[in-house]
Amino acid sequence: MQYVTTKIEDRIATIIFNHPETRNSLSCKLLEEMLKVFEHFSKDEEIRVLILRTVPGVKVWSSGFNINELPISGRDPLAYNDPLECMLRAIQRFHSPVIAMVEGSVWGGACDLSFVCDIVIGCPNSSFAITPGKLGLPYNISGVMHFVNIVGPRIAREMFYTADPVSAERALQLRILNHLVPAEELEQFTYSMARRIAENAPMANRAMKEQLRLLADSYPLRPETFEYVQGLRRMVYDSKDYNEGKQAFIEKRKPVFCGK
Repeated sequence: MQYVTTKIEDRIATIIFNHPETRNSLSCKLLEEMLKVFEHFSKDEEIRVLILRTVPGVKVWSSGFNINELPISGRDPLAYNDPLECMLRAIQRFHSPVIAMVEGSVWGGACDLSFVCDIVIGCPNSSFAITPGKLGLPYNISGVMHFVNIVGPRIAREMFYTADPVSAERALQLRILNHLVPAEELEQFTYSMARRIAENAPMANRAMKEQLRLLADSYPLRPETFEYVQGLRRMVYDSKDYNEGKQAFIEKRKPVFCGK
C-alpha cells in the first residue's frame, strides 16, 4: 500500500499513516486504503485491539481533509457516502477497541477521526484544531455531535468558532486525551495498554463497545430539525465564501470572507 502500512502482532493490529508528502492528509486514496484495511481486519476475530498512528517523529499526525479534493459549490462536502464519513463509521463499528496514538498536530477532519476512536493517547506536541471556519466549510451534524460528546457544547463552540489549536495539556483537561505521556514513552505506553485490553475477554469488550456506541448516538433529532440544519449547510456550501476559503488555502493566503 502507498499511503498506509499495517501490522498484526499479539492480537494487536496497527495502521500507520505513511504519506508525509501531504502531512498524512485524509485524501480519497488514503481513506480508500484505510477502508480496505478495516474491511479486512473486521473479518479477523483474532484482533482484539486496533491502533491508529503515524511513523515516529512527525510534527503532524494528520492535516485533515485534503482541501484540493473538496467539491465545487452545489455539492455537500461531507455527504454520507464520502470516504471520510465512511471511515468514521468504520472506526465506530469496528468489532474491537480502537486507540489513536497521537504524535504531532491534528487538523480539521482528522480531529473527527481521532475523536471517534475509543481511546486517545497523546504526547506534549499533540494539538487539535478544527478548522472549517477558516475554510468556509459547513460541518455536518454527526461531526458536530462527535465534538459535543467529547468536550461538551461550550468548548465545541469555541473550537469551531475560533479554529484555534488546543494544546496537549488542555486536551487532557477537556477529556480529548485519555492520557498525556512524554514523546519517548508514547509507543511503549500505548502498546502496553493495548496488550492489557487484548488479555481481557474479547466478547465482553465488543459488547461494551457496541453499547457505548449506541448510547452516544441516542440523541433524538426531529426530521424537521435535520432538514433545517441541512438547509443551513447548503446555504454555506453554495456561497461565495466556500469558494473563497478553498481558493485562499490553495493560494496560501488569508481568506477574505464577505458573508455571501
